[in-house]
Amino acid sequence: MSTVQFWFDYSCPYAYLGSTQVEGLAARTGAELVYQPMLLGGVFAANGTPQKLFATLSPAKAAHNARDLERWAQLWGVPLTMPAGHPLRTVEALRATVATGNDPRVIHGFFRAYWVEGRGPSEEATLRDVLGAAGHDAARILEVIARPEAKADLRRRTDQAIALGIFGAPSFIVGDQMYWGQDRMEFVERALAPAKVDAQPTARSTGHMHTLEIYWDFSSPFAYLGSTQAEKLAARTGAKLVWRPMLLGGLFKSIGQVDAPILTFSQAKQRYYFQDLTRWAAYWGVPFKFPSRFPTNSLKALRVYLALPEERRAAFREATFRAYWADDRDIADEAVLRGLVGAEADAVMARTQDPTVKKALADATQAAVDAGVFGAPTWVVDGKELFWGQDRIPLVERVLAG
Repeated sequence: MSTVQFWFDYSCPYAYLGSTQVEGLAARTGAELVYQPMLLGGVFAANGTPQKLFATLSPAKAAHNARDLERWAQLWGVPLTMPAGHPLRTVEALRATVATGNDPRVIHGFFRAYWVEGRGPSEEATLRDVLGAAGHDAARILEVIARPEAKADLRRRTDQAIALGIFGAPSFIVGDQMYWGQDRMEFVERALAPAKVDAQPTARSTGHMHTLEIYWDFSSPFAYLGSTQAEKLAARTGAKLVWRPMLLGGLFKSIGQVDAPILTFSQAKQRYYFQDLTRWAAYWGVPFKFPSRFPTNSLKALRVYLALPEERRAAFREATFRAYWADDRDIADEAVLRGLVGAEADAVMARTQDPTVKKALADATQAAVDAGVFGAPTWVVDGKELFWGQDRIPLVERVLAG
């Protein structure tokens, strides 16, 4: 029997969402489910992550993430309400969970108290209600969690999580592999029982013609991965696909974001993201190799794209994405770009200096800012519903398919 560890803290809404699905995942795959409480604040401190992470996001990103939580809750048919004063103290609730042997009834009770009822899980009244409803002697558990050994036990568990490379919640451990986020549960399921998972999308068009815009830049690995699936996604759903190039560095500057955010992550988070990119490439069956020159200046490549006739852009876009993200070629090098353009390279390169081409890229980048874009790839359905990331394709598809 395989084992899946579910690492969590009650203060994380994504952990709450994952908790509503993880038992079903274990049942489908025949895996043993092991609940692993940890103090997320301790994990954040070890990785240099702000304790109030939501408060550090740009307004556009914060709004997107809040909407994203709603989408996942709707997808899985579970209630979710952001409580006033979030994040709330969870340490006593976590100690009480450990004291009950990680009783699933207690775990679901505390998650419900926090994310459905808006109650502080470590308030004495909540502790007593949740423990009592699960059939435990609340008074005895409260005595246990006040002891030094209970405090040390939770610290030990948190240190174990950090040693495993965990930097956020929920995290899943299968064998020696770690998966972060409720949105990686399909990967977890494939790791536990690959033969039981159908990787092919099932959504289909309802007959209504939607418009699907994809905002992208050659400099983003996530945009590259998303670009390999965009045409297939549009074909499956009958959507009209519109490619929206933008200069990601210019967009970041406009919204006060640092260049190459991935390089600002903790070492544990960077290691995970590099592995996650490889997993996505394997999932979709596309080549991927993280380039030796990262980040890159994509300005010339984007101007070349806009300088090309409309009918030649798709081929150049695909070739340039692959050159950088599969073949490790320097797309900031004019000689490389000339080779990718091929015929009439001289004329096309000359056009990149045309003020109209330069303005077209500047205008396209500003249009992305105006649309609320804050990263790549960003998908916009019918000019109003925004999704960020190649990993949101399943959600995009469900909207397009009604």
